[in-house]
Amino acid sequence: MSKFTIAAVVAGLFMLTVPPSAAQQRAATPTRIVSLVPATTEMLFAMGAGGRVVGVGNYDRFPPEVSRLPRVGGLVDPDTERILALRPDLVVVYGTQVELRQRLDRVGVPNYPYELGSLAQVMLTIRSLGTRVVMREQAEALASSIEQELAKVRRSVASRPRPKTLLVFSRDHGSLRNMSASGGYGFLSDLLDIAGAENALGDIAAPSVQASTEMILTRRPEVIVELHYGDGSSPGSEDLAPWNVLASVPAVRNRRIHVLVGDEFVVPGPRVALAAQRLAEALHR
Repeated sequence: MSKFTIAAVVAGLFMLTVPPSAAQQRAATPTRIVSLVPATTEMLFAMGAGGRVVGVGNYDRFPPEVSRLPRVGGLVDPDTERILALRPDLVVVYGTQVELRQRLDRVGVPNYPYELGSLAQVMLTIRSLGTRVVMREQAEALASSIEQELAKVRRSVASRPRPKTLLVFSRDHGSLRNMSASGGYGFLSDLLDIAGAENALGDIAAPSVQASTEMILTRRPEVIVELHYGDGSSPGSEDLAPWNVLASVPAVRNRRIHVLVGDEFVVPGPRVALAAQRLAEALHR
């Protein structure tokens, strides 16, 4: 699965509209949806619109039902011909896929641009996507349920110490080179906060930070959490051996390096509360 390293915030615009008639609403309801974004695919299924999804991106893995659906490319390699062959009446695309959006516009296919950002943006996307597919009430119920679960996680750790934590989501195998970690902006940093941690790189306003060993030595995190995703297999102890070169770092010295495996950490969708819960359990065990 590729890394998500681009973050943007979409401001909500509110305006008075005349409610559509039932006939107009039925006509505007998408019935053949293609979603190139794993997060929005999960949102659609979770709000009850999964039966209308006719195509998904190459990296969609959840829910299991997506395994039977046609694949239409991803962020960098969308297959426009395959998308159009599915006769969609709505295509969910990444906001950065400007060329794809322009081509869809030229042939009259409606599209919904997805933007990656904060945890608040995840909730906003659930609600706005629900409105777009005419499932406003179901989307509101889903978003409210997730918000309640996140609040429950926050309450569960409210009285615990907040360890300074380095959240790593990518590095070269067998070394600490080319390490990417969560900065102070984005849903991963928000999840750290809810799970009861101080982000070791929280003062850097970016979703992804290239973290050098010198930076880690200076920041002295008390906990290091590595996120792994893919086939679900857990890394062995040899995968954590590279950290031994930073023996003076409290997290390394005290053996507080935790590995969490699961794509809920890189797919900011309905499973973010599960991700927060798993982070909290690792941080406060």
